[in-house]
Amino acid sequence: EVVESPEGPLLVLAGAGSGKTRAIVGRIVHLITARGVHPERILAVTFTNKAAGEMRERIETLVGVTASDIWIGTFHSICVRLLRYESQAFGLDANFSIYDEDDRRATVRRILEAHNIDERDLSPRSVIAQVSQAKNAMLDPVEFLHQAGDNPGRRKMADLYTAYETELRRNNAFDFDDLLMKPVELLEHHPELLERYRERFSFILVDEYQDTNRA
Repeated sequence: EVVESPEGPLLVLAGAGSGKTRAIVGRIVHLITARGVHPERILAVTFTNKAAGEMRERIETLVGVTASDIWIGTFHSICVRLLRYESQAFGLDANFSIYDEDDRRATVRRILEAHNIDERDLSPRSVIAQVSQAKNAMLDPVEFLHQAGDNPGRRKMADLYTAYETELRRNNAFDFDDLLMKPVELLEHHPELLERYRERFSFILVDEYQDTNRA
């Protein structure tokens, strides 16, 4: 029923191990082989690289090399692809770096030192957690400061967040949370790009949708 369902929104609720990913694979194969949908019009998103790899392998086994035209990946890998493809529109160098946790921690330590803040009073881990929470809620430093109101601790955090973002841009880098936040900003501020991708992807299939955040 899932595989052959007509076009339009479709929500599948089922327990672990019941075959949801298999149903998505079956639907993609059905769209290509029975409905004549071109693979490049299909976007399939999941949560782990392993799941994305298995999905691609299964589809390639069933439809051949044409499967390479499907955008299959994790939320983060799909977003990295989008950022690199559209780097010019976003004013980015396409060869940007992606900071891991060690890079983030080192950056925050330098910022705390520059602001004369003792790590015993405010740990890098705490700063990173608050910045991450803000980005997942789609709050940039300006919006974060606005929400801080008169709270001195939140206003100090807004200063650190601003310094952190300045440091990232100076080094042509993104952190892991940016990989979700920045493409959303890109598409919100460039409606012509948004329309192009809306036109391109006629079918968007999301595995493990319950684990998504706002971004």
